[in-house]
Amino acid sequence: LTLLLLLLLLLGGAPQVLPVRLLSQVLFRVVTFGLNAFTLRYLSRELIGVVNVRLTLLYSTVVFLAREAFRRACLSGSAKRNWTKTINLLWLTVPLGVFWSLILGLVWLHLLEVPDPSVVPHYQAGVVAFGLSAIIELLGEPFWVLAQAHLFVRLKVIAESLSVVSKCILTVTLVILYPQWGLYIFSLAQLLYVSVLVMCYVIYFVMFLGSPEATKKSFPVARIKALLPSFVEDETFVNWKEARLTWSFFKQSFLKQILTEGERYVMTFLNVLNFGDQGVYDIVNNLGSLVARFIFLPIEESFYVFFAKVLERGKTVKDQKQDDVAMAANVLELLLKLVLLIGLTITVFGYAYSQLALDIYGGSMLSSGTGPNLLRCYSLYVLFLAVNGVTECFTSALMCKEEVDRYNFVMLALSFIFLCISYFLTHWYGSVGFILANCFNMGIRIAHSTHYIHHYFRESTHRPLTGLLPSPALLLVYTLSAVVTAFSEMLFCCDKGWMARLIHISTGALCLAATLVAMFCAETKLVHFVRSQFLSRYLKKGT
Repeated sequence: LTLLLLLLLLLGGAPQVLPVRLLSQVLFRVVTFGLNAFTLRYLSRELIGVVNVRLTLLYSTVVFLAREAFRRACLSGSAKRNWTKTINLLWLTVPLGVFWSLILGLVWLHLLEVPDPSVVPHYQAGVVAFGLSAIIELLGEPFWVLAQAHLFVRLKVIAESLSVVSKCILTVTLVILYPQWGLYIFSLAQLLYVSVLVMCYVIYFVMFLGSPEATKKSFPVARIKALLPSFVEDETFVNWKEARLTWSFFKQSFLKQILTEGERYVMTFLNVLNFGDQGVYDIVNNLGSLVARFIFLPIEESFYVFFAKVLERGKTVKDQKQDDVAMAANVLELLLKLVLLIGLTITVFGYAYSQLALDIYGGSMLSSGTGPNLLRCYSLYVLFLAVNGVTECFTSALMCKEEVDRYNFVMLALSFIFLCISYFLTHWYGSVGFILANCFNMGIRIAHSTHYIHHYFRESTHRPLTGLLPSPALLLVYTLSAVVTAFSEMLFCCDKGWMARLIHISTGALCLAATLVAMFCAETKLVHFVRSQFLSRYLKKGT
């Protein structure tokens, strides 16, 4: 998939409208999925837990604290600016990264629980390597910001694709040849990843600057030397307006990082899970989130643009064009129905097939412990994710600035509540508590968004929230499918041989076929909506 994506981009065949962030997220999720499936056969879950949770958290924390504020400040406003001063400011990320690597590295080495060397060898080398990798990546920050400001979309995706491919090839090779190396394997792979990423940007700008294409575009930087720190006579070293803006963003970085990586910080600092359970949780989390990233994220990103174009932000439903209101309400209702049915299907069939999926994916190490219950709960969480994605997509496109500010405050409070609930639920229910806490968090967010939607359409005849009410006949089929597949799992899964597994899979296939037939019969409006490519026409009109 990575090589195919790279080839398409090099040939110019990738859709220009596809968001780069989506490409990157899908790429990383798929590669992580495949890499974990392979390494589980050779390495312990404790080792994978230390790498995917403990060391990755160190790397992401250093990188975030060192560069997030600078990125937000230097990408604010127009691309026309004094780039010499902006580049000087961006180079300050490197000493800041060194500072955070040293401080956090000492914390990771001396204050946190150290893994058993017989199970997870070379932990100290891993901490040093992941901290060093963060510093190396920061060396490419001026190049990254310059490319981002001038919309070098293809460069970003190619650089990330090459770095991921290089990392995967080295990891697989070392895991096969030298599995006893432990964290040395992932340390070398991480260093290779960031080195290739930075070198892609450097090599591109070495070739691009001074070329006829750069001259034609009136690119603000003429030679590669201008991308290094430099003093300008009678001028300040940095743009102090950008510097003050960076400081403002920097003060928010601590809180944002804690909220973004809340689960990992709870695992790392509060010792609520051992390293093995952390590894299983991370694997199941990556496995479950693939569905959300592949299916729901494209819907959210596309229809955010649609709703923002069709309806005007900050205006009541009476002040909008009524044809556009009817269009938006109809699309919202059918979108809610679509994601609800997808989510219900994953929840119903995910319960009975979680153990089988994990057994095929990672063997008995995943299917015999807490893994199946984790994936079952995640299947329920996918339903919450599905509904929340569409409801928040609509509200985010319509809320005025004051409403957005209030909502951000609500989200901040919810994040703190989520961290507290995660701690207690994890103590009571183990790693399943994290997913239950996420379900609670998403439920509150859905309640907030549906209240906004209900209030917004209150003065009109449209009721798009009826999309959250599937037909009773379809609910009955879902219930029967859940019961039949649950009994099938009890009788045929998963230690009774491949013939029993095939019977279990066939039972699920028949139940899924019956569910789809019921869906086609009961939800004719939705079927017509999808068949006639109604969504595509609305998107074209909206854009």
